[in-house]
Amino acid sequence: MPVGVCDEIRDRCRWVADQATHVHIVRDQIAAYARSFPASELGAGTDDPGRHALDSPAATAAFVVSLDAINFGSGWFPTLSKRPGMSGYHTIAAGWREHAEAVGELTAEHLTSLVRADCCRIFGQPDDESSAAELMELFASALNDLGAFLIEEHEGSVLAMIDDAGGSAEALVGVLARMPFFHDVAEYQGVAVPLYKRAQITSLDLSIAFGGVGPGRFDDLDRLTMFADNLVPHVLRLDGVLRFDDALEARIEAEELIAPGTPEEIEIRACAVHAVELLRAELAEIGHVTTSGAIDTVLWTRGGMPRYKARPRHRTRTVSY
Repeated sequence: MPVGVCDEIRDRCRWVADQATHVHIVRDQIAAYARSFPASELGAGTDDPGRHALDSPAATAAFVVSLDAINFGSGWFPTLSKRPGMSGYHTIAAGWREHAEAVGELTAEHLTSLVRADCCRIFGQPDDESSAAELMELFASALNDLGAFLIEEHEGSVLAMIDDAGGSAEALVGVLARMPFFHDVAEYQGVAVPLYKRAQITSLDLSIAFGGVGPGRFDDLDRLTMFADNLVPHVLRLDGVLRFDDALEARIEAEELIAPGTPEEIEIRACAVHAVELLRAELAEIGHVTTSGAIDTVLWTRGGMPRYKARPRHRTRTVSY
């Protein structure tokens, strides 16, 4: 059987973890971490506005996929004007949901028509030369690309694009990865390391929004890896599963931007992916069979707790997460 993209992600992330010099998995902590893991929270719902249905299947599918097209920008989030009590992600997700509800169905033509000024208005950001406006420019480009891709390849239909994946989350990763903003592949020591954070999480988001049926039915969600961003590695670091070298930790604590594609940045993401795979295997050993995506959701939600928010996480200005 040919190696699929998710196998390739796992293999390359394991290889990076073996080579890594800035980030290390504290392997002797995995068993204890699994025993303390809140298994009852696996598969639990969240307050994520990006995982709730709209009025019709077409509107829901277009909303979920387009939100994942702009599900990046964590490196810019400290510069955003945020809604009261909301994180950067929830500010963006809430703004896009309100826009989708006002528009009805986010058609491909609508996505291709958006410009920076529209995104500034939708997400409540200044239309000026600020860093926040720079992110809005990237959002407009990502949405334009998605709209054009749908028109050129899928007759303008998100549902048709999902249908082309044939109920396979892994196949949908391959479809989405053909768009530049979804093509999340790093180069580490001359070797391509696919991570595909947003292309992978799209299937899980669709599955939750549709209750696992229709456009949300995927028979291989267990194939997906953790969705490598900057929050889950932060949680794993503070929980003692990942250890960063002193220099990298000092840079993060000083809130210095970590450049995309650097060894440090790739190691943070890849080691987190492999650590979650080790945790998943350990959980199975003690009778909690689950998916990497479910573990990711628990850890990502944990990252919103005061203990984790009180410490800086790494920030990278990238369209990958």
